[in-house]
Amino acid sequence: MTITVQELVSYPVKGCSGITVDTARVGVTGLKHDRTFMVVDAVDGAFRSQRTHPAMAAISVEVLDDGAALALSAEGVGPLRLDVDPDGPRREVSMFDRPLGAAADQGDEAAEWFSATLGAQSRLVRVVPGFDRDGWGDTPGKVNFGDAHAVLVASTASLDDLNARIAARGDATPVPMNRFRPNIVLTGDDEPHFEDRIRSMSVGTAELAHAVRATRCSVPLVDQRTGRRVGPEPVRTLATYRREPDYGNKVSFGSKNAVVREGVVSVGDVVEVREWLSRTGPRLSPQR
Repeated sequence: MTITVQELVSYPVKGCSGITVDTARVGVTGLKHDRTFMVVDAVDGAFRSQRTHPAMAAISVEVLDDGAALALSAEGVGPLRLDVDPDGPRREVSMFDRPLGAAADQGDEAAEWFSATLGAQSRLVRVVPGFDRDGWGDTPGKVNFGDAHAVLVASTASLDDLNARIAARGDATPVPMNRFRPNIVLTGDDEPHFEDRIRSMSVGTAELAHAVRATRCSVPLVDQRTGRRVGPEPVRTLATYRREPDYGNKVSFGSKNAVVREGVVSVGDVVEVREWLSRTGPRLSPQR
């Protein structure tokens, strides 16, 4: 059994479309540029996500000049090329009603563009130099504007099993991997959800360690191409076999990981599992 990296994806603006790459530098907070930017409410600084603004999924993002600029596009609005200002005016922001501190506001042009695109008064912010945020779980690690962890890992085996279950319920339309917005997709092991059992692994020259299983909200119901909520799949089928009693009975898909050694990861890299979690042992890291 040889496990390899099938796909690498970063999401520079939290909630917006991902960028598929062949090779990625993996720093302490995850893939380079991943969740470096976030759209927030213009008044209270609360983050915006596909949970309440599914149209974010269809916002295309391109990183230019190694992060010095962004190119943004979406249906119904003109494209925007934005020069990034890491030292922009500070704005207090929050996520899930928890303050994250100050972020760098990216100016009125970006604010007007996102406000028009989402139909809600918004600002675009960037992590400030020296931003330091802890994750949580078995290996907490550090994180930028991700929900709480640096790297989300999923596998083709898990998706294949899910789609087989969906088909067995009478729905012939398979769910694509992008519904789960993973950073690293693994292939080569035919056991569904084997990624849940990896305590630590070397991927390229980086090393990742398990934090928590990835519990899912309503985002997997959003068609990532159109930015429209299309449910009830895949959450309906996941609810029949992937409930997590220790996590408020939410469903799970994928594994969230911390970066314990920085490095470079490429598509095709062989994954060395350094330690497996027990199949029968107690679940780790109840939700805080």
